[in-house]
Amino acid sequence: MFLLLKKERIIGFNCRYTFSNLGSIFIKMIIRILFIFIFSCMSFAYLGAEESDKDISFYTGQFDITDDIGDDKTSLFGIEHRNPNLFRNTFLGKFAPVTGAFLTGKGAAYIYTGVEAQYSLGPVKFSPSFTPGYYEQGSGKDLGDVLEFKSEIKFGLDVSENSKIGYSYSHISNNDWGTTNPGSDNQSITFSKKF
Repeated sequence: MFLLLKKERIIGFNCRYTFSNLGSIFIKMIIRILFIFIFSCMSFAYLGAEESDKDISFYTGQFDITDDIGDDKTSLFGIEHRNPNLFRNTFLGKFAPVTGAFLTGKGAAYIYTGVEAQYSLGPVKFSPSFTPGYYEQGSGKDLGDVLEFKSEIKFGLDVSENSKIGYSYSHISNNDWGTTNPGSDNQSITFSKKF
């Protein structure tokens, strides 16, 4: 029988594609292509930015800190970019686009782009952000979908005129749009530098 059925063998190959999941596979491919396009555009904008317009953050920390079982807890390392020329002052505060990516110790990856607000209390910076992104599970935690949303709060302290160090706490989930929505709470230490 040549119909694609779950767990059927077709000409000696295990088939993971079925008629019932072709729609979700197509949607995942479109989301992947869309995020690759967005990330590429943001990368080209970064490369074309003037020398003083590069605000880069490097961060490292722990992925899934609230995992009760402990099997999904792992390290994470990431990089983030902001262009100071794109900051906009509004009645709600100072907003800017932010783009970044992180990898976990278990091979999961998250590429994101969104908006970040910035508030200052002297040398202390307070920055909430919202960034939708593309999540690839690797051998890490299954978050239920490739489209995930990261809400983050950062607290930073100016170390010098062009650099700061800070702490961030974030939550990643898919808003119950995926097959499951276990979410992930993360924390990290951040170092930011304007070039």
